[in-house]
Amino acid sequence: MSAADTPPVRLCHLYPDHLNIYADRGNIAVFDRRLGWRGLALEVAEVGLGDPIPADCDLYYLGGGQDRDQMLVAEDLAHKADPLRQAAADGAVVLGVCGGYQLLGHRYVAADGGIMAGIGLLDLETTAGRSRLIGDVVLEVTLQGRTATVVGYENHAGRTHLGGGCTPVGRLRRGHGNNGADGCEGAVAGRTVGTYLHGPLLPKNPWLADTLLGWALDHAGSPAELAPLDDDLEHAAHAVAQTRAGQRR
Repeated sequence: MSAADTPPVRLCHLYPDHLNIYADRGNIAVFDRRLGWRGLALEVAEVGLGDPIPADCDLYYLGGGQDRDQMLVAEDLAHKADPLRQAAADGAVVLGVCGGYQLLGHRYVAADGGIMAGIGLLDLETTAGRSRLIGDVVLEVTLQGRTATVVGYENHAGRTHLGGGCTPVGRLRRGHGNNGADGCEGAVAGRTVGTYLHGPLLPKNPWLADTLLGWALDHAGSPAELAPLDDDLEHAAHAVAQTRAGQRR
């Protein structure tokens, strides 16, 4: 099947008006451009409070948000997450960043003891810490048998601990990661990925962006080896992030 005949990748952007801090919307722009440069298309459906979640998308995205917004989203999502769970079970890609990552787990316990329910796509729980974990992060990530360095920026109070049903996205070279103690960052189970990395994440990590896009294309019924792109600018930004974090390439 030629690029012209390939149907668009369908992306569901969950709660764009509430979960969109630290320029995380830029991750969707990366998906759009990296497909467009290859003659492929991205079709975006935005889902807000009260809107039903489509079950037929190839990629679902939840960004980060302030605590108040995250609570509103958690309450809304609790009543309508079944299509998202079914899509993930069918092989769709789910990417959650920071607050979105926490909502993919079982629950978030706030500093005052209040509980924010998650949807259980990732086997993890988060508890609010007394301080924030902030700074540049460098990870060693292995996906589909390939290992690469991933960079980003974290700013979170949550301490996330993984259960046996998922594995870390990566091992820390620099940064605090999930909880500042176990040397791990993020979580992955099947094609569901959660991470604390902002920046936004994907412009400086083209390998990770293309890995997720490859999964989405496979779910769309259009598996393809993505043609290489000229990623000199992306690699330069990646190198700057490593240097800032105190890591050489």
